Amino acid sequence: MKKSLAVLGGILLLAFILYRFFVGFYNTGVEYQENAKTAWSKVESAYQRRADLIPNLVNTVKGYAAHEKGTLEAVVNARAAATQTKIDPTNITPEQLAKFQQAQQGLSGALSRLLVTVEKYPELKADQHFSELQSQLEGTENRIKVERDRYNDAVNKYNIYIRKFPGNLLAGMFGFKPMARFQSDKGAEKAPKVEF
Repeated sequence: MKKSLAVLGGILLLAFILYRFFVGFYNTGVEYQENAKTAWSKVESAYQRRADLIPNLVNTVKGYAAHEKGTLEAVVNARAAATQTKIDPTNITPEQLAKFQQAQQGLSGALSRLLVTVEKYPELKADQHFSELQSQLEGTENRIKVERDRYNDAVNKYNIYIRKFPGNLLAGMFGFKPMARFQSDKGAEKAPKVEF
């Protein structure tokens, strides 16, 4: 009787340990995955802030440089393309990130061309509203960089967790898949030439 109780107790203890191990792995995996999704939402929020600033910027420039219609239309069209590109945070793939990043690059390029065009208009550069918008846009670009870095950190923590032993054996069983990281634009490793 004592022997069978000891065996039963041992089996129950082993079952409890295994249960805690599986539950612990699963719950931590969910936590890390959700943190990465939240970080992605913050990346999108920072990009949305930039997109929200653009109509005011375009309208301000339009008042001073109405004949720069092509440049202004390029910014508006690039903004529309960038805001239409969405990613499902539950299934972020490198291909989706590349498409998203390409749309954002188009908007960044159009904004750069607009800001170069502004250099021709000293009265616009002196306009307080334009200066504030430009300052907010610069701050937003910094926020985007910070949020992309935080997203990559969260993805890194999650990916390491599901790839380390013994988690790598359990990850597939629970449906945990590696998440894609943000990567720099092609050619970003080369410093641009600046000529005066």
